[in-house]
Amino acid sequence: MHRRDRAPVLVPLLVVAALVIASPRPVSAQGATGEPDVSNVSMRLGPLYHKPFIGLTNLGVDTNVFNEPVDANPKRDFTFTLEPRTDLYLRMGRTWITGLIGEQVVWYQKYSTERSSNTRLQLGLLVPLNRLGVRANGAWLSTRERPGFEIDARAPRHERALELAAEFQLLSRTYIGVRAAISRTEFDQDVFFLGRNLETELNRTTRAQGVTVRNQLTPLTSLNLELTQSDDAFQFSPLRDSKTRALTGGVKFDQSALLKGGAQFGYRSFTPLVSGVPDFKGFTTAVDLTYVLQGSTRLTITANRDVAYSFDVNQPYYLQTGFNASIAQQIFGPVDVAGHYGYSEMAYRDRTDVVVINKDRVDHVVSYGIGTGYHVGESLRIGVNVDQSKRESVIENRRYEGLKFGTSVTYGM
Repeated sequence: MHRRDRAPVLVPLLVVAALVIASPRPVSAQGATGEPDVSNVSMRLGPLYHKPFIGLTNLGVDTNVFNEPVDANPKRDFTFTLEPRTDLYLRMGRTWITGLIGEQVVWYQKYSTERSSNTRLQLGLLVPLNRLGVRANGAWLSTRERPGFEIDARAPRHERALELAAEFQLLSRTYIGVRAAISRTEFDQDVFFLGRNLETELNRTTRAQGVTVRNQLTPLTSLNLELTQSDDAFQFSPLRDSKTRALTGGVKFDQSALLKGGAQFGYRSFTPLVSGVPDFKGFTTAVDLTYVLQGSTRLTITANRDVAYSFDVNQPYYLQTGFNASIAQQIFGPVDVAGHYGYSEMAYRDRTDVVVINKDRVDHVVSYGIGTGYHVGESLRIGVNVDQSKRESVIENRRYEGLKFGTSVTYGM
């Protein structure tokens, strides 16, 4: 088997370990609708609940602002990120309206081109009936953040998404459902990276529909299975158009449990619609689990394995496989220490009808860091952090390493 097609062995082992150590405490059973839990929301105005958060992070020095190679004299600058946001919950009879309002301000002292203001809005409607739950969710994002590990430019873009879903209680613990979703990604005009116009290469619309089955195994744990079909249509680059069929299954834990989050494993059949672009058929992973031990230790594990689109028309997509593990430990009184380690691999797929200079290219990104924090009350934390990141590639100008160090102040959960 080719190296880049092997599913990471570490991911299932971590999930199994997390399941073994999990010990949820009993609470009232969750119904078909998945109503929001507002028991830990401290602020309320009549029927409106809101959970605020504000963070001042990365207050310090970035030693490689543009992710440049070491021999290109990387630029450094003083920077900070300010992020206020709030979660909103409004109950009207049996109906819930949920929302999120968030703003992220990224500021650099010398390199003003890297400054940005990123806005995120979400709105949801949940209508729980006797045995039927109906849900609608919308999201809008305006950002200049880097799209991922591959594109180093802070590229302006807008993302919109709408999802409709319905779930019916078939048996006492078993639910069946249907869902349909549409999303749109639009880069601004004249946004270039390494000579490629990102609007021309990556503007796209995704339409998806699926059938779901869920079993409420315990009040805090549910098992799910989903069969999905989706279509990606590119506005200016039809060479990238594709169809996907995916079967995924997994487990989800309630936010009231000691083990929170979920883990999904599946099989994806990714079929480009143009000859010359190879198919992908293989296993996928999406894990996001957090375990809290005795209120003093917090372990978080995320992992992913799936297809992602590239800006390079000759290598139009890649298989991204990676994980990130972090741990925070209260050592005495209000003082804690935290550390994290992450690894990601991007295995590119080559077009077969053109000459590709770097065939079967695989890039690697590693990041790690350590920090310490002081808690003031239950919601305020003041921290000091040091983070290192590095990318390895066969292409010299895609290699970089950088260090960020500074302080952070966060308020809220």
